[in-house]
Amino acid sequence: MKKRIFISTGEVSGDLQGALLVKSLYSHAEKIGAEIEVLALGGDRMEAAGARLLGKTTEIGSMGIVEGLPYLFPTLSVQRRAKRHLRENPPNMVVMIDYSDPNISIGLYVRKHLPTVPTVYFIAPQEWVVAINQKKTQWIVQISDYIYSIFPLEAEYYKSKGANAIFVGHPLVDRMKSAPDRSTSRAKLGISPDQTAIVLLPASRQQEIKYMMPVIFKAAQQIQEKIPEVRFLVPLSLEKYRSDIAQAIDDYQLQAEIVEGSPLDAIAAADLAITKSGTVNLEIALLNVPQVIMYRLSPLTFWIAKNILKLKVQFVSPPNLVNMKVIVPEFIQDDATPESLALSSLELLKPENREKTIAGYQEMRETLGGEGACDRVARSILEHLGFEVSRSRL
Repeated sequence: MKKRIFISTGEVSGDLQGALLVKSLYSHAEKIGAEIEVLALGGDRMEAAGARLLGKTTEIGSMGIVEGLPYLFPTLSVQRRAKRHLRENPPNMVVMIDYSDPNISIGLYVRKHLPTVPTVYFIAPQEWVVAINQKKTQWIVQISDYIYSIFPLEAEYYKSKGANAIFVGHPLVDRMKSAPDRSTSRAKLGISPDQTAIVLLPASRQQEIKYMMPVIFKAAQQIQEKIPEVRFLVPLSLEKYRSDIAQAIDDYQLQAEIVEGSPLDAIAAADLAITKSGTVNLEIALLNVPQVIMYRLSPLTFWIAKNILKLKVQFVSPPNLVNMKVIVPEFIQDDATPESLALSSLELLKPENREKTIAGYQEMRETLGGEGACDRVARSILEHLGFEVSRSRL
């Protein structure tokens, strides 16, 4: 009998991670002759991997209190439709991927109205990093029969809170197996071997166009003054950002181009990345490209987080979070100025600093575990659904 798996995630990074899991689920199901159907909240990548979308969530994500207000009603609308579908068509398994508050809402709904449906969390919210809302941590544990953790410290944190947490490794390690190399990417993009190329990654959310792109592009402008022959590459995370990015390139008079297709081509071709914090930082690290990371929220959101919520975080980017150790420079809020980004970038272009960064990446990669994270999770999910899967311990 066909088993139905519901996967809930959001934003560009969640769609990527979800697509990798969907591919693994269908691949392993085919190998053992299991019939499954994946329904999802996600985006184009998950749909291309074989999921049937109940709602599209890649374009309604945000970070922060004020920033989230424009997306509140679209998110609630998608949630209502998904919950109604779940109530009327109970799945055999619910899988949540990141997407903190919306997925906690989904999980609590399933626990209340579909208490016999098993639930798992893959890539749990980073409460283990910020840990300012113990209630949220309790909810995550409450709604998860299993938590598949992508960082060792994440697994340790949730275990300490009573969760059945298992470290499975990071799915991006597998994604990098098919990533292009530097020479291939440079040839594809028409970049000579000795030309300095810098990839700019300012936004995967609408708010980041406002708060981060001007800072990153101004820093690029300052670098261009120092290195006149530099070439900037700007991957397009979502089509709706194209006109804003093109206008900014023109406004700052950058020797830059928007790169179509996979951002991995632009990243692999680069000598350096100037980027907002997020999942992409790990992709950059796994491609051994030095990077300067920044993040900005609205002044009001940052003030609330700092003065009311008393938010204190040691690091914000995945490369530094893996071992809670500085590998790449991070600049947050008022420290994220064009001058600080430009200066740090110029330092990282020096060969000795590049070598130091790559050595740090290697240590980080060893901690992330080997390949096959999504395969391990897929096999475990299929086993929990009652299928016989060849044993490969998590």
